[in-house]
Amino acid sequence: MQRNATSPPIQPALLIIDMQNDFVQPGGPLRVADTPSIIPKVKDLLNHFRERKLPVFHILRVHRASGVDVEITRREIFQRTPFAVEGTTGAGVIPALTPMEGEYIVKKTRMSAFFQTDLDLMLRTLGVDTLFVAGIQTPNCIRMTVFDGMALNYRVFLVCDAVAAQTDSIHRANVEDMQNIGIGIMKCGEVLSLL
Repeated sequence: MQRNATSPPIQPALLIIDMQNDFVQPGGPLRVADTPSIIPKVKDLLNHFRERKLPVFHILRVHRASGVDVEITRREIFQRTPFAVEGTTGAGVIPALTPMEGEYIVKKTRMSAFFQTDLDLMLRTLGVDTLFVAGIQTPNCIRMTVFDGMALNYRVFLVCDAVAAQTDSIHRANVEDMQNIGIGIMKCGEVLSLL
């Protein structure tokens, strides 16, 4: 991101998406295979935002035990193996990224962190205009969130080495597509230098 002396300061927030036990830990029902490789980068981003007292949002997929709020394309999967059920360990944030007091938790039932949540309201109340996005997984919840963020006129940056998918090829193809649509692509080190 090019900035100069006349550029207004950005008001950033970090969105950490779906870094939950059911999606990250070995044996999780919907484990994303490449997630272990990004945990150190996500933790670096999180610590950097914490040190600077910048807003952090932990975006969590959470469902009722009945599955009544699961999207139609995942109902069969949920019936066989429930995932991210509210109140369970599986729905919780992985220990390495445990939210701290003052950080925000947004619960969602769909891929986009903006769909029928109060995320946009909170971001605007805080004066946020720039989003840095990390977590899982690239073609689904990450992609839907960054597209909705862009549609809502936020400057959106995907932290490409702090995001993962089931395979690196899926990840890279989706990163390229998001970049072609207008999403900014940065590495963790670039974000740390910028802020």
